[in-house]
This record gives sequence, C-alpha cells and structure tokens, in this order.
Amino acid sequence: MRRRTIIISGGGTGGHLYPALAVGAKLKELDPSLSLVYVGSRRSVERTIMDSRRIPFIALPVEGLKGRGFRMLGSLALLPWAMVRSFGILLGTRPGLVIGMGGFSSGPVVLSAALFRIPTLILEQNAAPGFTNRLLLPFVNKAVAAFPSSLSCFRGKAVVLGNPVREEFYGLRPSAGTGIFSLLIFGGSQGSHILNEVVVGMLPLLGPDKDRLEIFHQTGSADLDRVKEGYARAAFGQAVVAPFFENMAELFEQADLCLCRAGATTIAELIAARKAAILVPFAKAADNHQLCNARELERLQAAEVVTEAELSPELLASRLRTFLDDRGKAGRLEANLEPLRTENAADNIVGLCLDMMKGGGRG
Repeated sequence: MRRRTIIISGGGTGGHLYPALAVGAKLKELDPSLSLVYVGSRRSVERTIMDSRRIPFIALPVEGLKGRGFRMLGSLALLPWAMVRSFGILLGTRPGLVIGMGGFSSGPVVLSAALFRIPTLILEQNAAPGFTNRLLLPFVNKAVAAFPSSLSCFRGKAVVLGNPVREEFYGLRPSAGTGIFSLLIFGGSQGSHILNEVVVGMLPLLGPDKDRLEIFHQTGSADLDRVKEGYARAAFGQAVVAPFFENMAELFEQADLCLCRAGATTIAELIAARKAAILVPFAKAADNHQLCNARELERLQAAEVVTEAELSPELLASRLRTFLDDRGKAGRLEANLEPLRTENAADNIVGLCLDMMKGGGRG
C-alpha cells in the first residue's frame, strides 16, 4: 500500500521551485496528513531557496540536455545514476503521486514513477511546452497547462488550470500611480548579465529623471559589485541593489513597473499581482519559450516586449521615460492583465492531485 506521500520534482531555476512550493503549501493546507518530498537538481540556487525555508530537499545528480553543446555529453553520462537515484527515492517513499514541475531534474523522477505505474502529473507553466515535458508526455497520466493556446500540444491529456503562484502575490494593492515612480528590475533568481549591463548603461541617460524615480534591482551574485558601482557613478545613491530579494511580493506591491525576463513564474506573478512590465525574454531559453510567453501578454496589450536584439541603454531609457511621462500607462497594461488571472490555480491543481491519488491516476 502506498503511503500518503507526494513527490514534487522540478528544478534548475527558482522558476520551477516557486510553483512547486505553492502547490506543496496548498496540498498541506488542504490535507495536513500528506507527506511531501521535494526533488530537484544540485544547483546552488535551489539549495539556497529551500534552505531559507527550512524545507527538506533531495538533489539529483542531473543537468540539462538542451542547448549545452559538448557539455551535453556530461549530462547524458549522469542520467543512469539519476535514474538509479530516482528508483531509490520512489522505493523509499512509495508515493501516491509524482508531480513534475518541468525542468531537467523532473525527467528521471517522473519517468521512473511512470515505469513503476505510480500516478504522474506534469505542470507546464510556459505558453510553449518545454523539452522535458514534451519527452515525458507519452508516459504521464495527466498534464496541467497554463495557457489555452498550448492545449493542442498535449494529446488530450491536459486541462487548463493556470500557473500556481505563491499566495502572497494575490491580493496585492495596486501602486498609487502618484509621487515617486518605483521601478523593480530583476532577471530571475540567478540574475541577467545582459539586463544588468544595459541598465548600468542606461542610468546616466536618466540623470534628469532621477528625482522622480526609485529603483530596486536584483542582480544575481555574479554582477553585484559592478552594478553597485554603476549606480554610484550615476549618482543613484538611493537605489536598492542586491543579489536576491526574499521580499519579492512586497516589492511587487510598491512597484509601478517591472523590468524583467519572461520566464513562466515571472509571467504568472505579474498576472497574479496585476503588475505592468517591460519584458526582455532570454534569447537562449530552450525553444525560445520566454519569447512565446512575452508575446502572449503583448498580444493582449498587457505588457511591452523588448527583445535582446533590440535592447540598448538608449531604447530602454526611452521606453521607461514614456511611463514616467504618462503615469496612466502602467495602469492600462495592468487592466489588460485581468482576463488572464486565475485566482484559484493552486487550489484547482491540488484538487486534481488529490483526485488522481484516489483514482489511481485517472483524475
């Protein structure tokens, strides 16, 4: 008999872990008797996020395959050991359900569960299904899609339930739209080098506007010192620059505009918080999925998009100044996000999970 255990697997970036944490928190809220096991990769960002929340976490010896060039050979060499490790985790926990959140580390665990005939569910947070989820689709019982436009990719196995987002992103008050304009810049949990570089180049161009602008900039650890020096040189002494912000929901609430990437979790948080954004999709994202995500919002006039090919300090300063000069512009983008909001995404996903546990995967 399987224990009342659920394995939640997926990692590589915070973009996979945060939805996993949202689903896990809701599962425990609805059924405190459940035991949750989180499985991810050995990347430091995952360990940092999980340790900060004191959540038990198993790291697999696995790396991504897509877009790694010759390094893919090393990733392939790790797969047999990752599968063996996954078998051991499953035998040790005997879960009633395995949830794959996307990302390369979910592959071995979900595939192993399918081979053991353990009910499996994958969550696809992007507008275009990712490499790992496409490979897993023939083996899993069910899938959850975030966007109706991607349903046709799932061979009848998917239902649209939205993206799970941490509870604190719902119910945020809209920014006042008056006084100092607050800009929140972040490039994901690991930062974005190109975004950091262009922002540093943009700062001198915003000199005349610095008195009506406050900036919070999450840089990642690699560029922290260089970015801090850039703000100091441009005399933006009041800017808050840090490698990582734990209080991201609080910063979302006070921001008038976000300048950020277009990963699935970022998009979901922008939608939940109804926050205007200039999106700069990561050009090397697998299958260009960030551009697909960004275009979904742009199509609804719910965000502005600047590709990496277009990105320059001059263009970014010009775009930002349009928001400074027209304080109603951000509000119009926010209003267009409303139709995309799914208030109960985590609840609906958890309901499906519990049904699958009862029904042996049928849901």
